[in-house]
Amino acid sequence: MLIHAHPDPDELGRVYAPDLAIPTGMRAFTEALAALEPVDGSRWAGWLRSARRNYLDFIKPTAMPGEVNLAEIVLYLGRTLPENAIMIHCAGNNSGWVHRFFQYRGYGSQIVATSGSMGYGVPAAIAAKLAHPERTVVSFNGDGCFMMLGQEIATALQYGVAPVIIVVNNTMLATIRMHQEQVFPGRVVGTDLYNPDFTALARAYGAHAETVKRTEEFAPALERSLAAGRLAVIEVMIDRNALTPTMTLPAAD
Repeated sequence: MLIHAHPDPDELGRVYAPDLAIPTGMRAFTEALAALEPVDGSRWAGWLRSARRNYLDFIKPTAMPGEVNLAEIVLYLGRTLPENAIMIHCAGNNSGWVHRFFQYRGYGSQIVATSGSMGYGVPAAIAAKLAHPERTVVSFNGDGCFMMLGQEIATALQYGVAPVIIVVNNTMLATIRMHQEQVFPGRVVGTDLYNPDFTALARAYGAHAETVKRTEEFAPALERSLAAGRLAVIEVMIDRNALTPTMTLPAAD
């Protein structure tokens, strides 16, 4: 049974057709649930164990071409970042690794773009760090996203705001390229990027900057970045054939 509770009646059933639609606020709904008699969940205990096993299998690292495995990097972040860290990610295929392998920690622990808005990651990281200077803020950005508003690291440095900005560099707009390969194979248009050296660019602004070309280089780069005392940029060079956690460029068509 699918139960949909929402304070706006117009939202009920907008995406999925529920078996029971309840127009209510979340506080009233949870208080009503808490007042119910305890439910015997033994009848779905087997299903619950199976679903848990499937989830744990789902967040195991997947293979990808090249010397950098983003799944392992994201899992490392999940293991080592403080419990109250804020993870931000921009639009693009790189966000698929974060969605899949960075486990949700609670309200306000992940901040993402709406409707695939590109360029969001750097300004959002600055705003999050300004709002919560005591919390670690990490921002995932594709190279295309970073090229849009990456210059805002100057604002962060000017005001002493110190998030960690990760730039996943595959020299292309991977999401659009993926759709081109799937729908119009052999007709690739306008998705290759001519990028600067992001590490050198960040240093020119005065940021701490690192380049990661192999998975094992990421952990010490992150440690140095967190200890730098100012905004840090970690440029992660990935194989352009790695489109998603489970899809390669040759397989896209």
